[in-house]
Amino acid sequence: MKCPYCGEENTRVIDSRPADDGNSIRRRRQCDVCMKRFTTYEKVESIPLVIVKKDMTREQYDRSKIEKGVFQSCNKRQVSVDAITKLVDEVETIIFAKEEKEIQSSLIGEIIMDKLKELDPVAYVRFASVYREFKDVNTFMDEIKKILDNN
Repeated sequence: MKCPYCGEENTRVIDSRPADDGNSIRRRRQCDVCMKRFTTYEKVESIPLVIVKKDMTREQYDRSKIEKGVFQSCNKRQVSVDAITKLVDEVETIIFAKEEKEIQSSLIGEIIMDKLKELDPVAYVRFASVYREFKDVNTFMDEIKKILDNN
């Protein structure tokens, strides 16, 4: 592992332990030259996942797009970064558990909405309004009524 400070390739592992998510290993390393310490994470490499979008174009899976959408929907809500990260981890686990090479973006959107509905109803409506392309106030009201009827 290359040292991020001096670029030296000789570094040693000082400590290894499971990361918080349980799906990766956190390693503390020390550079043999500059003696600085840094952390790396080791994760199992998975099969590349291709997302089939609404217009039938395909692109490689990008976790940051899910994170961005969820963060935007939770903007100015009392939802912690840890809760958002956990939600994205859960969505990712569901997606990769399907063991498909291609997956429809619509399925990912539905999974995200299900998780957001549990986390924060306002964030859910915000996400749904963009994802489902609500055209008017009545569509918003219908979605809010569905949430209220389920409570």
